[in-house]
Amino acid sequence: MEEHIFPENETSIQRIPLLIQNMESVIKGKKQQIEMVITCLLAKGHILMEDNPGTGKTVLARTLAHSISDQEQKNVFKRIQFTPDLLPMDLIGTHIYDEQRNDFIFKKGPLFCNILLADEINRASPKVQSALLECMAEGQITVGDTTILLEDLFFVIATQNPVEMEGTYPLPAAQLDRFFMKIFFGYVDAETEIAIYNNYLQIQNNLTHLNNVLHLTDIIALQKEADQVFVHEEITLSVANIIRATREHPEISLGASTRAGISFLKCLRAFALVKGRSFVIEDDINALAVSVLDHRLIYRNKEGKANALRKILQKEMERLSRLKLFKN
Repeated sequence: MEEHIFPENETSIQRIPLLIQNMESVIKGKKQQIEMVITCLLAKGHILMEDNPGTGKTVLARTLAHSISDQEQKNVFKRIQFTPDLLPMDLIGTHIYDEQRNDFIFKKGPLFCNILLADEINRASPKVQSALLECMAEGQITVGDTTILLEDLFFVIATQNPVEMEGTYPLPAAQLDRFFMKIFFGYVDAETEIAIYNNYLQIQNNLTHLNNVLHLTDIIALQKEADQVFVHEEITLSVANIIRATREHPEISLGASTRAGISFLKCLRAFALVKGRSFVIEDDINALAVSVLDHRLIYRNKEGKANALRKILQKEMERLSRLKLFKN
């Protein structure tokens, strides 16, 4: 049975380290990835995690959801296993006939939740993938002539296997652009892996008995707090410079959109909050740029994919370092 840890004199911001610590009790050696997921949550975005099966992507999503409590005991967390035979109605819901009412009623699908785990999203057909577009972009679902609003907090954590694997469908550019960030989970180091083998029963027990360290209302409050994080005008200019440079680089055939720049700024604000700051610093750009932008770009060749964004980022970071915005 979960315990609820909510000291009365503790603010939502002070609980962020507690949330990270809570997740680290299950997800070992992945603090950076945990911070990225929380950053995307506070930025009111959605996150895509890619890696081989068995690296812990699904467990991370469950760990986050189980760390959050809802006072009204609604459906905080839902999981959808994407498969080739999945249909859009399996996500959205469908109308069923009610004999007592002598009418059709709408039975909501798993999209009606707060935190959605879209597991192995690229195993489903493009038609099913597109069913997520409206809810991710606009926070609503249209069923026939009726538009139904989703919860105030709606966060999609999608996992995907590398597209080279059998039975996968590459996500279209429009779908990828709805994800604020894409991260690669990766394997843990040798020392951490041995520790996991020695303590996997305890780790499984930790997941089963996770503490609730935040309410849904706390997450919404933190999202509003993230909007108030200070961004220096030179930081904003740097984001604009990077976005425009991706459109002009000879090794990039499709650059980042204005929406990508807005997502970048939202993530920078949220990341600063996760790091315990009320302002964005230059290093935050360096920490987030690849995760926010790389999946939105289409490169002309492998060399461009390896170096183009890195060179753009390096040039802008050199410009910022000369300005010395935040002196000690």
